[in-house]
Amino acid sequence: MSAQITALLEQVLKSPRRQARRVVAIAGPPASGKSTLAAGLVEAMRGAGVHSQLVPMDGFHLDNRILGDRGILDRKGSPPSFDAIGLLRLVQVLGASQELFYPVFDRARDLSVAGAGHIAPECDTIVIEGNYLLMDAPIWRDMARYWDLSIHLSCNEAELEARLIQRWVDHGLAPEAARIRTHSNDLPNARLVGQTALRADVVL
Repeated sequence: MSAQITALLEQVLKSPRRQARRVVAIAGPPASGKSTLAAGLVEAMRGAGVHSQLVPMDGFHLDNRILGDRGILDRKGSPPSFDAIGLLRLVQVLGASQELFYPVFDRARDLSVAGAGHIAPECDTIVIEGNYLLMDAPIWRDMARYWDLSIHLSCNEAELEARLIQRWVDHGLAPEAARIRTHSNDLPNARLVGQTALRADVVL
């Protein structure tokens, strides 16, 4: 277990909770390491005997047909391309000790699958991760009141650019197409995350 995860685990376990379940939010720009950190934290909690689960916000992507109708398919991953209200409704009940279901994004098919994620009633701690979980904008900012602990990841733009281009190359795009996609969509989204972030409990 890394020193970073060990320190975070200690901070999470000391965090007071608003409801029956503890809810930890990890926000940051695309390719900043949110998913890796969230998965590592969940694994560490399970190792410590805490029933925990990871919930990605990516399941709330709007369908490509809707994005196409709205003329924003090429901006998939930007705030308007998500069902923010649907996400907020889930966030509002994450802290309750009840069985919950949520949509999961299938990257291979590039679509969200309704009800594919499951949270058991005995789950003690939820770790939710996503770009805009600390965004100071209508609807998004309403989520912050439900976080028992919030974590914001930052990363310099040059490093993000390299990671994002490589991500698209790994998904089968040619290097130049990957560069264009990164600069036309991903990096603007990354800048928006940094410019609109509410104050987090932990900044890494």
